[in-house]
Amino acid sequence: MLNYIWLGLVLCSIVVGTVNGRLKEVTEAAFQMAETSVTIAIGLIGIMSLWLGLMRIAEKAGIVRFLAWLLTPLFKLIFPEIPKGHPSLGSMLLNISASWLGLGNAATPLGLKAMEQLQELNPVKDTASDSQVTFLAINTASITIVPTTIIAVRASAGSANATEIIGTTIFASGCATIIAILASRLLRHFFPVRKEASHD
Repeated sequence: MLNYIWLGLVLCSIVVGTVNGRLKEVTEAAFQMAETSVTIAIGLIGIMSLWLGLMRIAEKAGIVRFLAWLLTPLFKLIFPEIPKGHPSLGSMLLNISASWLGLGNAATPLGLKAMEQLQELNPVKDTASDSQVTFLAINTASITIVPTTIIAVRASAGSANATEIIGTTIFASGCATIIAILASRLLRHFFPVRKEASHD
């Protein structure tokens, strides 16, 4: 789908440039931005390596598991339908803790595992359960404590203070996560699970 969106944007720019008689400027801008993207990408290598290395050290030092431990009481409130001690809770906690620290590579397999374990509790196999929807909402709007990629892009672009966005990023992503949880809890009343399908 994203490919079609990009294709549509490119075609629109060509059409608009042709209509306005500025196709030359559109072509020059395309080449200029292609060059800029390569420059930024190369500049990201060192910065990303540094931050991801630090986050990997944090993971090995047990910070991810510590965050998971801190979040346990909150998760019991958000996911009351999950039985106590079910392995999906551990997977979800580790996934979200890793995401908060910007460890996307570590978070992804944990998230997939959590969804697989939640599916075992799902009475309606062809429809996402309330827990799965809530977990996906939290994951999508995930709080970001260390916005590694954005910091790296800002530093690569010559920002005088690349890390100054950390506070606003935590605030914005925190608000997004709260709204995501509230929306998933409220909307479940408008789209209840099909009771008749639970016996299939």
